[in-house]
Amino acid sequence: MTTVAAEPGRVGPKEPVTGRRAVASSQHRIVTDTMLDTLRAGGNAVDAAIAGSLVQAVVQQDMTNHTGTVTALVHDAKTGEVAELNSMGTIVPGLAPFAPIPAGKGFYAVVPGTPRAVTPGFMPGMKALYERFATLPWARLCESAVHWAEEGHVVTSFEHLVMAQTVDFFLYTESGRRHFTPDGHLPQVGDRWASPELAETMRALAAEGPDHFLTGKWAQDFVARGNALGWDVKLEHLTAIPPRWSSGHRWEHKGSTVVQQSAPERQGIFCQIVLGILDELDITSVGHWSENAEALYYLAHALRRATLETGILNDPAVFGDTTGPLTSPALIRGFADILRNARARVDLTEHVTLTRGMPAMAASGASKQPAGSCELTVVDEQGNWVQLMNTLQSGGIPGEVVGGVPMVGSHAMNSLTSPIEGWVTGGGRMRSILSNTMVLRDGKPWLSLGSPGNVHCTVPQVLSNILDFGMDPYAADDAPRCLPYEDDHTISVESRVAPDVPAGLAKLGVLTNPLPEYDYHMGTYQMAWRDEDGSLGACTGPRREGVADGF
Repeated sequence: MTTVAAEPGRVGPKEPVTGRRAVASSQHRIVTDTMLDTLRAGGNAVDAAIAGSLVQAVVQQDMTNHTGTVTALVHDAKTGEVAELNSMGTIVPGLAPFAPIPAGKGFYAVVPGTPRAVTPGFMPGMKALYERFATLPWARLCESAVHWAEEGHVVTSFEHLVMAQTVDFFLYTESGRRHFTPDGHLPQVGDRWASPELAETMRALAAEGPDHFLTGKWAQDFVARGNALGWDVKLEHLTAIPPRWSSGHRWEHKGSTVVQQSAPERQGIFCQIVLGILDELDITSVGHWSENAEALYYLAHALRRATLETGILNDPAVFGDTTGPLTSPALIRGFADILRNARARVDLTEHVTLTRGMPAMAASGASKQPAGSCELTVVDEQGNWVQLMNTLQSGGIPGEVVGGVPMVGSHAMNSLTSPIEGWVTGGGRMRSILSNTMVLRDGKPWLSLGSPGNVHCTVPQVLSNILDFGMDPYAADDAPRCLPYEDDHTISVESRVAPDVPAGLAKLGVLTNPLPEYDYHMGTYQMAWRDEDGSLGACTGPRREGVADGF
């Protein structure tokens, strides 16, 4: 066995790890250690993922909480099947989303487009995973969450950075101010941040099980807080729409079967469209987008096309299923033909210079993109494999803290262009675009990956790096990434592309917006893979904190 552990809490370059028996990867040393300790105690990969998620919502409240969303892909070694879990927070029919939007300290006003209160998805997801796959006692899986809520974790520089950028959301509620700024200030870098109120909630969770958040005292306090604000939520609403199990969206690419979240989640269909277009364009013969302007042009356009097309995707339990038509080879081939024929045939550099002010690059700054969510990867020695996302999004009452648990609600809108869309009636699940991905060969996983951040456009880039360009997983994550092609003919890309790429794009009439060399909004991947010799590998990327380890 060879094990090379990444430095705890490090933003920047990291080393992949190798383990014969098990590996785990997360955004925090405490979370990774908790998962591996759970495996050493006799738990399986699902036990480890549950324990990791519960403590992650204690030590990374800048990224997640106990009321948001949980999605997962689980490979069960006994059956050989891959199961998909969707436990996003829900809009319950008969209970319209509610917006207690602050207009000033102590004042509220309803503003269209602001976060809405919806019923939480995190703990229903934990309960569903536990009842179907777990082996250890529930209380054992809560031990780390209880301990770190009581003792407090040391605040890192990255955690403080994100909290400083997002804490205003909580400063208009008494509970939010008390939780995040107990002495009038955020916890500072190096402070040990404990929460007696959250510790009490975690102890009750350990004793009562997930139902503490569904029907028990926490649930009752949640309902009471919502009612006091004017939201007519009732206890039965918290369990009205249970988590959904399926087998995931599956598609074939370069000899592998890719399994991702199915409709109404967009990721699987999005990736199939993007990689399909790139394949039709023979992208590997064109070159890699970090070194070739034409390849970056095609990639950014493919990302834009997939974004537009999957905006029509909704829950097949309520709407018709557009999965088949959206992924038809003829449609994807047509998209590629359009891009191939739409390219400029003359040099447009002068146009870019005269109309945009610079011949190649415009420093318009970093992307204003989502920061939150936590991805977990864990593989045990029996071959059980979990790729799980937990996030603060789409659960709870925005800006409120109940029992030490902060909540952000849902940003779902009725919009073809919104990343999250929800419908008040009909009982369907909200549409989002989350990153759980598992790649199979001969029916067994050999790779899984996922990330926080801009997952809608970064998952296909990492997948293409591995499946098309043959990069190893860490290099695939490290490589520069871009955002979709913008309506004003701009491509935002991390500024590590080759020097001649911006000039090459200018010839095509495109301005390059240079993002930071490593933009943390663009995600950082938690990955695991199995090498040809049977050993397991794992890594976490350079754009954020994170630790991969194994034994």
